[in-house]
Amino acid sequence: MDAQGHGRANDVDPADQWVLNPTTGEYELRLAPTAPQSPVPGPRRAAPARNGAPGGRTTAPVAPGRDVPPPRRRRDVPEEPLPGRRGRRPVKKKSNAKKALLWTGGTMAFVLVAGATTGWFYLKHLEDNVGTTDVGDAAASSFSKDEAFDILVIGTDKRTGEGNDGYGDKGSVGHADTNILLHVAKDRSNATALSIPRDLIVDIPDCRTKQEDGSDTVVPGQDGVRFNRSLGERGRDAGCTMRTVEAATGIKPDHFVMADFNAVKTLTSAVDGVKVCVEKAVDDKQSKLKLPAGESKVEGEQALAFVRTRHAFGNAGDLDRIKVQQQFLGSLMRKMTSGDTLTSPTKLWKLAEAATDALTVDKAIGHVGTLKDIALELKKVPTKNISFMTVPVKDNPAETVHATVVVDESQAPAIFEAIKNDVSFTEVKTEQKKEKAEIAARLKGTRSAASDVRVSILNGGAPGGSAQQQLAYLQTEAGVTKSDNAGNAEAPFARTTLEYDPDQADQARRLADIMGLSGAALKPGKSVTNAQGLPAMTLTLGKDFKGAGVKLNAATTAPVNVAGKSTADKVQCAS
Repeated sequence: MDAQGHGRANDVDPADQWVLNPTTGEYELRLAPTAPQSPVPGPRRAAPARNGAPGGRTTAPVAPGRDVPPPRRRRDVPEEPLPGRRGRRPVKKKSNAKKALLWTGGTMAFVLVAGATTGWFYLKHLEDNVGTTDVGDAAASSFSKDEAFDILVIGTDKRTGEGNDGYGDKGSVGHADTNILLHVAKDRSNATALSIPRDLIVDIPDCRTKQEDGSDTVVPGQDGVRFNRSLGERGRDAGCTMRTVEAATGIKPDHFVMADFNAVKTLTSAVDGVKVCVEKAVDDKQSKLKLPAGESKVEGEQALAFVRTRHAFGNAGDLDRIKVQQQFLGSLMRKMTSGDTLTSPTKLWKLAEAATDALTVDKAIGHVGTLKDIALELKKVPTKNISFMTVPVKDNPAETVHATVVVDESQAPAIFEAIKNDVSFTEVKTEQKKEKAEIAARLKGTRSAASDVRVSILNGGAPGGSAQQQLAYLQTEAGVTKSDNAGNAEAPFARTTLEYDPDQADQARRLADIMGLSGAALKPGKSVTNAQGLPAMTLTLGKDFKGAGVKLNAATTAPVNVAGKSTADKVQCAS
């Protein structure tokens, strides 16, 4: 409590009060009336009355704007010596340094408490900025910092705010206009940003959506339609877009992040603009984009025009616009992770405000702390190992006038498999190369006969009955007669794994050949005891299990020379 006090007078011990001395202008310790007094009489000034109480030794008012140092322990004050007599050494006056220390301590405590309170309220403010959508089991229930993760980034064509009349479809509920599946490797050595064309012909599956009243409804799917219709149309939410990505690529996104046109404007303004490059001068009357040849800095409306224009580059089509967007995102990533941004409190504050206000995410990551964790995990990835590419496509053969595209089955599956199996499209560090070599080495060596392979099978996420079906296949068709069904695993597995004692390596290699297991699926560990009391390996069928007798053949290397691939560390000029 300060000296002026906001409580009752008897709540404060006057013996422990610092008061202002009007003569010196400094704070001094005012002693209690019960403390020993000087035997030498002298003039005493009566303290002014307070709150109608009689005058006496009471707490004096504190000068406005000054804190009172913390209470000090009461001590008896030694008597002053009589005039002309040598007594004990008088008590020294408190030094200015000690007074300053008391002042600093009190002020610092106040700042820390106030700062912590303000910080908490600001975090709540940022959290309230973020919009969330409950997409059910289309998204993961939580974010793990120790695993690879896939986030679907969706840019909609919905018009919100001022100045967006020149973009998107008027009255649009927000279609999936720009779509990037961002895969971040488990070891954070690399990431892949895979663009999905909005005009890609796909099959949209049935999807369950949450209504405003809390009820669920199933939106019927559609076959052979544009990808962008997976959002907005018929009440489809981002969960429907996530399910469509899984159906088209085999990759299940863990989370989604969605933004509209305003995100580009606010994010670029928050970092004071982003550098872009064009080979030729641009003067697009439709988007109002005007840029000279070479490098320029864009932000706000100009940045939005840059990523939205379809007539300034290439063949004025969506695929050329995707390339421009990828180059823009690479530049934005470089700017956001630059020292110029990370060391500027003002830019970081603007970035936090812009990012949270512009985004809608799934409920599992709709907390500022979780979004911060995702950003920090992504920051670990070197920009030179962030690959940008587009789903390989070709013109829709069903059209005479080409307006849509279909997946190029000769190239796309290899890219999908590499992403699913956490394979980098760029060179990684020597240590990581060494680890990959060690994994590959697990498949090298002798192989036992199928009849000597002993294995117990668990279902760790495959469809019901898969363990028994695989057991039947191994025993009747693959010659692995020493096998048994061990039931269900305790926890779900994303990928099929085979754990074995090092002494069983030859058996593991034989079973890997039979099932098409990669070296990464082989886990040296401990054996279990099978029904005959003999040591056996443990085969756990994961969510990637494709059916009894169907080889997994997981990719361990990424396809080379992917058309249109670029990395986030390089500046490229749009053409």
